[in-house]
Order: sequence, then C-alpha cells, then structure tokens
Amino acid sequence: MRLEGKVAIVSGGASGIGEATSRLFADEGARVVIADVNDELGAAIESDITNGGGEAVYQRLDVTEEVRWEAVVAETVARFGKLDVVVNSAGISAPGRPPAEEQTANGWDAVMAVNAKGVFLGVKHAIPEMRKSGGGSIINISSIYGNVGSKGGTAYHASKGAVRTFSKAAAIQYADEGIRVNSVHPGFVDTPMTLGLHSQPGVRDERVGKTPLGRMGVPEDIAYGILYLASDESSFVTGSELVIDGGMTAQ
Repeated sequence: MRLEGKVAIVSGGASGIGEATSRLFADEGARVVIADVNDELGAAIESDITNGGGEAVYQRLDVTEEVRWEAVVAETVARFGKLDVVVNSAGISAPGRPPAEEQTANGWDAVMAVNAKGVFLGVKHAIPEMRKSGGGSIINISSIYGNVGSKGGTAYHASKGAVRTFSKAAAIQYADEGIRVNSVHPGFVDTPMTLGLHSQPGVRDERVGKTPLGRMGVPEDIAYGILYLASDESSFVTGSELVIDGGMTAQ
C-alpha cells in the first residue's frame, strides 16, 4: 500500500499509461480521480476499481480547458478532502507524424494544446491545493522524444520537450513548499494512441529492433515508475527525468 491515504488525479486516466496508472494507484491504496474525455471507458474503470474494493471516481476533463481543470480539482477536494498527487498523462500525436515542412499550423496547435498546455494547467491548479497539504507530487508524462529527435512527429517532439523543461522550472519554483515535480519519458510502448502506428507494416518490428531489451513496452512498465514518483519513497526526487525505454536512448 505505497500510496495509502493519498488522493490522486490522473489525466488521460481512462486508457493506455493513464489507465494502468489509475488501476495501480488504486491497488496501492490511493483514492483516484480518473480524468478523461472518454466517458464510457472512464466509467468502466471506475466500476472495476470500486468493485475490487478500491476508491475511484470518474470526472470528465478536457485538459485544454482551464475551467474544467478548476472544476475537477475542486470536486476532488470536496469529495476526498485534499490533493496529494497529479499525473498529467493525457496526450495526443499528430496524425501521420509529419516532419516540420509538412506539419500544419492547426495540427501543431492541437498537439501543443493537449500535450503542453494541458500539463501546464494541471500543474497550475494542483499547486494551491498541494500547498494547503504541505506538499505533493506532480508527475508529467513526456517521452524519449522530449529528449531526442526522430524523422517524424515535429509537433509531438516539441510538446514533449516543453513538458520536460517546464517540469524542471516548476520543480525549482515550488521545491521550498514540498511540492515535487518530475517528468517521465516512456520509450516505445503499446497503447491505444500508438496502435495505429504500430499496426503499419514493419513499424513495430523496427521499434522493437531499436530497443536493447528486445521488446515493446507495456503501460504497466511506465505506471510502476510513476508510482515511485508519487510515493514517499521518492521524497528527495524533484526536477528529474525518469526514462523508461528499454535502453533505447542509452545507445
């Protein structure tokens, strides 16, 4: 029960890494707010957790809308009395992963709105409630492509790089209040977001071939790293980058 007594919001909590995190947090004793735009999946995960003896509630959250962040944080505190952990996991990738000259301005704005602005808003509205509790942990999901480049996905790379550096800035700004901010950098992982790309001929095999551990990641691989950063075991960790990529970027 590594999160016993803690209250957590997980954005993008109804699928992929967010879903795995929501379920793991509940298993470890947290009261979890599953925040997402997929009402059907969110409600199903809430039901699974509560039927299994955990505590969870689904809240609809478009992470690009500040008013919804304000409402979800307020509803979380009203229901559970406080806020200890926020995981900013919601994210999208531009269709086709276009390089710079092929990236549309509208597509760029859409990716940045979810992946960068959404993280900013989650941090902004977590801070006041964590301050009341004397501290907390914020975990922002970036990517190995927030650290290195590739042949496609310009907007995705830029958004995840923004998450990386923003997390460091926020970590320094709020360290003296006991509020820790870290980023997590997954490598190649099978999730609903990557399903379309990994279904293309040769792509999945190519990615596995680039990974020294010789397999694709699964959401639970990333969720266990997030769990560490959410727990008191990481009380001396802030402003860090936790890379979970099977060794891909060590090459």
